[in-house]
Amino acid sequence: MASISGTGSSIPPTFVLQGIPGLEEYHPWFSLTVCTGYVIIIAGNSIILLVVVSEAALHRPMYYFLCMLSAIDLAATTSTLPKMLSIFWFQAGEIQFNTCLAQMFFIHALCMMESAVLLAMAVDRYVAICFPLRYNSFFTGSLAAKMEVAAVVRATLLMWPCPFLIKRLTFCRTNVIHHTYCEHMAVVRLACGDTRINSVYGLSAALVVIGGDLLGIGLSYFFIVRAVLRLSSKEARLKAFGTCGSHLCVITILYIPALFSFLTHRFGHNVAPHVHILLANLYLLVPPMLNPIVYGVRTKEIREQVIPVLLPNKAMVKPRTL
Repeated sequence: MASISGTGSSIPPTFVLQGIPGLEEYHPWFSLTVCTGYVIIIAGNSIILLVVVSEAALHRPMYYFLCMLSAIDLAATTSTLPKMLSIFWFQAGEIQFNTCLAQMFFIHALCMMESAVLLAMAVDRYVAICFPLRYNSFFTGSLAAKMEVAAVVRATLLMWPCPFLIKRLTFCRTNVIHHTYCEHMAVVRLACGDTRINSVYGLSAALVVIGGDLLGIGLSYFFIVRAVLRLSSKEARLKAFGTCGSHLCVITILYIPALFSFLTHRFGHNVAPHVHILLANLYLLVPPMLNPIVYGVRTKEIREQVIPVLLPNKAMVKPRTL
């Protein structure tokens, strides 16, 4: 464990990411899972982006949100997984102080953006099901763009103070971060002085995002369920619920690991450290990997366009008639 006492500076020039504490001997095996997941994330989300951008029929608000979701997933994993793999493969855990803060900012800001996009998608489904005749006139591409910009602005404003709050701290014991990436509280715990401001601000920002967005999503689906149950036809009810299926799967995939990671990291003091880290890694790896699979399998419009976009020559070949 590296000590930084006696360096004459309250800020270490570098941190060292330990990886998964207590499970270092299994790092090569973890790297296989992370590497495979990263390849799936790049391929799946790139296909979603390519299909939606290439097909004019998919230039609608719901698919714009899906594109942003894929872009966020690509950015979030690219900011963490390559460094994680270098730790697992080469024990190259050293990271510059400012680089660590930048990684921390992008990880948390991108996760906040993803939560906001899921809220926007819930509102989209609410308008589409509860006010179908007004949907096209109300939910335009312009409105979708404004909601996406709002998601970026909110995440940036909420995360912007965190690096500056960390720079005001004094680090005098060790520069070893017991994590695979620069998570906010993992960095704060290395400080010697009073870290209450950092802890309270981090908790408040997380509650604003998770609590506010989940409340909005819950209200949207409350009104959706109420509207659908009023439909007289069983087929109409099933069709209406079917249009929400992919979105509900993605919400479940994102928020369950996020809540487990958040709660255990802050309140699960009796939980083993490697469990904290594994949950945090699942939160970064599983949702970006499954999101494109869920939408690709469950969304007919995307499923039908994948082959024509990826293999245009084969799509043009028509069966011969006798």
